[in-house]
Amino acid sequence: MLRSLSHKRHLHHHLRTLAATTSTIKSPLHRSPFSPIRTLSTSSSNSTDAELRKYLGYTALVLFCGAATYYSFPFSENAKHKKAQIFRYAPLPEDLHTVSNWSGTHEVQTRHFHQPENLQQLEELVRQSNEKRMKIRPVGSGLSPNGIGLARGGMVNLALMDKVLEVDKQKKQVRVQAGIRVQGLVDAIKEHGLTLQNFASIREQQIGGIVQVGAHGTGARLPPIDEQVVSMKLVTPAKGTIEISKEKDPELFYLARCGLGGLGVVAEVTIQCVERQELVEHTTVSNMKDLKKNHKKMLSENKHVKYLYIPYTDTVVVVTCNPVSKWRGPPKFKPKYSKDEALQHVRELYRESLKKYRAEDITAKSSDSGEPDINELSFTELRDKLLALDPLNKDHVIKVNQVEAEFWKKSEGYRVGWSDEILGFDCGGQQWVSEICFPAGTLSKPSIKDLEYIEELKQLIEKEDVPAPAPIEQRWTVRSQSLMSPASSSAEDDIFSWVGIIMYLPTMDARQRKEITEEFFHYRHLTQSQLWDKYSAYEHWAKIEVPKDKEELEALQARLKRRFPVDAYNKARRELDPNRILSNNMLEKLFPLSNTV
Repeated sequence: MLRSLSHKRHLHHHLRTLAATTSTIKSPLHRSPFSPIRTLSTSSSNSTDAELRKYLGYTALVLFCGAATYYSFPFSENAKHKKAQIFRYAPLPEDLHTVSNWSGTHEVQTRHFHQPENLQQLEELVRQSNEKRMKIRPVGSGLSPNGIGLARGGMVNLALMDKVLEVDKQKKQVRVQAGIRVQGLVDAIKEHGLTLQNFASIREQQIGGIVQVGAHGTGARLPPIDEQVVSMKLVTPAKGTIEISKEKDPELFYLARCGLGGLGVVAEVTIQCVERQELVEHTTVSNMKDLKKNHKKMLSENKHVKYLYIPYTDTVVVVTCNPVSKWRGPPKFKPKYSKDEALQHVRELYRESLKKYRAEDITAKSSDSGEPDINELSFTELRDKLLALDPLNKDHVIKVNQVEAEFWKKSEGYRVGWSDEILGFDCGGQQWVSEICFPAGTLSKPSIKDLEYIEELKQLIEKEDVPAPAPIEQRWTVRSQSLMSPASSSAEDDIFSWVGIIMYLPTMDARQRKEITEEFFHYRHLTQSQLWDKYSAYEHWAKIEVPKDKEELEALQARLKRRFPVDAYNKARRELDPNRILSNNMLEKLFPLSNTV
């Protein structure tokens, strides 16, 4: 039997407010003290000033009660006064569950969330859903910032299909069920001396999801993760279960590897792995002037490299990772600063900021307050707390960025570990992210467009007074042969740069989150309007956002058609999923199968 995932049901925050005011306001009199047939003008000559004040008081009470009822009473959906409704007093039905992405930026309510336990159950689910024309949008771990896997009509999640099915040590290939998470896969194959070729910043993605959205790690000699897929098993609504590879139906294979979940439910994946190895991570702090001198060398001589830029400073954090030398071993290095010394400036700014923003919190927190001691917080936790105090104040954000730069200067050094341990990155708390990908020449001849993009981006931030937190992250990959990948290219030596901008959501306050969201989309729009076309930049599929404006949406659709084989993709969708049961609102908006928007 299919198991349904139980999600914590989220009630609207205003219900808590309403609960405190549910007692009915009753008048002390049974009939209205201000009868329409009894007016002040007909009062007797001996009426006193006290009676006049009494009637005026009754009038004010009636008006107040009427206003309170008007704004809090649960009007029906078709009520004429619906727009005046402040509170919505309507609990969700018992079978309706809220499903949201990790950052809480996108959510849907659905009655259908399926979790098959094996291939046969998945095949039967797809067959029945197609017959009934019921949605079963594939959704992975829900980590995509744009909620690309969410659908109100229904979803299918393969978390219970998480097994390693076969390991070929000679070919260094593994066949897995698509619901296995990256960390689970890595843990399962390390006993065979194998690991994945590259990693994204986190390890909680399901393999099916990380492949379908074209996720990537970093390294100018390494491709995005979809390029590591040797073959796939797709369960399709129209053609049942099909196996595809570059030998079996290569046209569909290269289209479906980064298929956004729209061509079939990815049930199994065969992945090309590499030998497990230890890496040396080297973190240094540089600046743009020095970076330009060494950029080509950085890309060509390091297996993995990324740059972290700190807005409103000239600081660039350079992180490289390379295999431990078999002859020399790991480098001998003693850090110049301790962890506490590296965090000193951050902690001091937090204490100073508390004095400014929260005078009542100056004193140390008591042991029963539930607040962690400041000395126990990591850097990213401290940054979240700092930004939460005044997230849209540019001057405050600049101070936070400046202490982050100091933190990295005091964190220079080496770290040694296995690749799955070293290549991760603490991204911080909930956040809005926009990441774009654009061509950057070849490994032998970089175009330097990647650094020029960053220079223009930082100038734009300062010109427009954007309260941009750190970091702006820049990574590289070689091309992908997957036709829908943002790094797709037919030239095997082409390299692509990936640049991500960010705004954190360090609070659960709805008003503050709304304001941060509006500012982030302003920030994103500035980069889109002034930089994307100039650099032929396209957004990561897990981070693209669908415009609400019709003209902007039509412009985005046309832009995507210029870069990707949208007609071929839609043709495959019609053939494999004619009833669009695997689709959702995002896919329908980005790749409409008709002329209507």
